Amino acid sequence: MKIILTHEVSGLGAAGDVVDVKDGYARNYLIPRKFAIRWTKGGEKDVEQIRRARKIHEIQTIEQANQVKAQLEGVKVRLAVRSGDAGRLFGSVTPADIASAIKASGGPEVDKRRIELGTPIKTLGAHETSVRLHPEVAAKVNIEVVAA
Repeated sequence: MKIILTHEVSGLGAAGDVVDVKDGYARNYLIPRKFAIRWTKGGEKDVEQIRRARKIHEIQTIEQANQVKAQLEGVKVRLAVRSGDAGRLFGSVTPADIASAIKASGGPEVDKRRIELGTPIKTLGAHETSVRLHPEVAAKVNIEVVAA
């Protein structure tokens, strides 16, 4: 199935790209989560609009990405969550939680879709995540998860 990506999808492409994927992947995952729309001849007009919007919102140069990376790596991020007696969390820490904690601790505003968690964060303590700022630049952010 041919689709137009509306958001960046790791391993697939950036917003505004027209890609071919399996029918089930598009129908069951990408389209319901608003990561993509079906490709049509009229949809080609949407591609240019999506690309223009992407250029406005994304970091344009590697220098800008390195500046934001320096800001992110210099911020101490503390995230207070509810946990049990053994240090296990009720649920897990989501990328949206991390993005709001970065903003609250004085860091730059980060899109939650750019935060990559290797494994779900389900325990208290220090954890490291990656924020993909540019195709060539990723920042490592250290997060201290504490009990609320």
